[in-house]
Amino acid sequence: MDKDGFIDGTFNTNFLKLKQSEKITNLNIAKTIPFAPTNQNLKRYCIPQKSMKPTGIRQLLLGIKTCGLKNDALLDTFYEYIAEHYRSTHDYAIYLYHNIYDIPLKSKDHESLWESEEIYEYIICAICPVTGDYEPGKPECGFIFPAFCDRSEDSSVIDVYQQNPEHPKTELMKILELSEK
Repeated sequence: MDKDGFIDGTFNTNFLKLKQSEKITNLNIAKTIPFAPTNQNLKRYCIPQKSMKPTGIRQLLLGIKTCGLKNDALLDTFYEYIAEHYRSTHDYAIYLYHNIYDIPLKSKDHESLWESEEIYEYIICAICPVTGDYEPGKPECGFIFPAFCDRSEDSSVIDVYQQNPEHPKTELMKILELSEK
């Protein structure tokens, strides 16, 4: 995206098809958000009722998660929505990642049995500044959807990342129409 919100291009590439250097860059971007300090850079928010309607942002995010990033029309809709509402003083990139985590079953003594009875399927979104050669910087904001709560997913909750919590990217909060939990 350029700083005025025009989409310069989109690339939907499977992680395994990236060059090794690109895999490392993308993995570092993706890991920034879930491994950020909780309640500082990564905060939990309820998705308001108005966003849960069929045309709301939650429905779009559920569709993106369910298709595993394989529906380019949904991705384009998401990128256009971000471009329309996100304001920046520099060019930026939107990175979306999809993953499935096998939740290990725990015995009564809390030891892992290495079996699972449930999976956690989620997406990570990272918005990063880019330099002239489209090299991404560290994410300035992003989110994990749905949030992981009590060893399961909760699609009424989202975890939002802010690189600088003292000066959060309020545009992302408005896009997601969020309120504190």
